[in-house]
Amino acid sequence: MSRVAKKPIEIPKGVEVKIEQGNLISIKGPKGQISKGMREDVKIVIDGATILVSPANDDSWPHAGTARALLNNMVVGVSQGVKVELELRGVGFRAAAQGNSALQLTIGYSHPVVHKLPVGVHVETPTQTSVVLTGVDLEKVSQEAAKIRRYREPENYKGKGIRYLNENVLIKETKKK
Repeated sequence: MSRVAKKPIEIPKGVEVKIEQGNLISIKGPKGQISKGMREDVKIVIDGATILVSPANDDSWPHAGTARALLNNMVVGVSQGVKVELELRGVGFRAAAQGNSALQLTIGYSHPVVHKLPVGVHVETPTQTSVVLTGVDLEKVSQEAAKIRRYREPENYKGKGIRYLNENVLIKETKKK
């Protein structure tokens, strides 16, 4: 059984944590601000420069561990930011950022695919075959990366498609006569 919930979360300098009505947590830092509601069966206490998470009863240990992981991701997001990198592999595959709010992908379809990004997620294309998504909320950034990857997942025979940076794709051997 994991003991994630027992580990305290250190609050870095420049980050403010507030517990508002109920279990609505608001965290503000140099990169931005996030607010998220937590379950009522999880107790969250701010003790100096640490956040302590504990369950209200013995049945809510899993919820306390999840709440602690979410709070840690929020603290890291507002203090350091979150970055997810994707790479395109395939002949003629390329990506182009349209400002900070949209991404145009040429990935082998008869038309370019335009993916609009929500508020709080920013896109950069350092090269034609790499995409960098940044933001404050790990959940939003990861979800958008998964949506972009879903347009053309890496296939198993040639390995072409959209993949996470350094993702290992198992290449199958073709049939032989």
